[in-house]
Amino acid sequence: MKVRLFAAVAVLVVAAGCGFGGKDDKASGSAPTVAVTSESPVPEESPTPEPEETTTAPAPKPSKTSSKPKKTTSSPTPTGPVNNFEVSACSTKKGTAVSKTKVKAALKAAAGKTYWTHEAPQLKLNYPLVKAIAWHESGWQTNVFNCDGGQGLMQLMPDTVSMINDRFGLSYDVSGYQQNATAGANYLAWLTRYMSQKAFNEDKVFDLSPRKCKTHSSWCLLNLVISAYQFGPGDVLANAKTKKLPNPGYVDSVRSLMADCFCDTY
Repeated sequence: MKVRLFAAVAVLVVAAGCGFGGKDDKASGSAPTVAVTSESPVPEESPTPEPEETTTAPAPKPSKTSSKPKKTTSSPTPTGPVNNFEVSACSTKKGTAVSKTKVKAALKAAAGKTYWTHEAPQLKLNYPLVKAIAWHESGWQTNVFNCDGGQGLMQLMPDTVSMINDRFGLSYDVSGYQQNATAGANYLAWLTRYMSQKAFNEDKVFDLSPRKCKTHSSWCLLNLVISAYQFGPGDVLANAKTKKLPNPGYVDSVRSLMADCFCDTY
């Protein structure tokens, strides 16, 4: 479940430059796997630098070695009619969790940012996607650490965080819940552009609307981004010929949570 930051993107780090050409700038974001927990003021522990522009250089191909999203088999999963979240036996909790009200504010702020400020300013995320990923990954618990390395709210993998920081010249400290939320959203933005370029040869329109997908298992941008968040972009793109998602259960769960999540009660 971790934000497989970049599982396939060297998935991350590679992704870092992956597909998007040179560093966008030191403040925008996008890329593949990550997560941690820690508290900080609601507004934001520290403003996230905006990606700076840099010369466009061929982006490295995501690889399966470093930033690859974890393929966890015992990840926490929301269950039941109200999506009760259950932490896996492999997870541990450290410190005190931040209130769900503060978490919601952090996720909304992260979803509303523009991460590709120079190369693709038209690329926008949406709150339903970010909140659903966070709920599926941690149940909005900021102090959950998984044995596979996933940290905090967005269950970000260390390699994914490093990829994002290196790719955009940032310094996210995902031990803080606000930066964890922002780093996870930044990774989703990176994945959106990367998967759009690689799977659809498109770098102008980035439509993450559910209406663009016939089903939860269709080969569409939204489903590919969700799939890559867990499995890594490389493994997802490896199925381009068959157009079958490698983790349909994960994608279906996140898509369902986007429409109806117990987290909406907070």
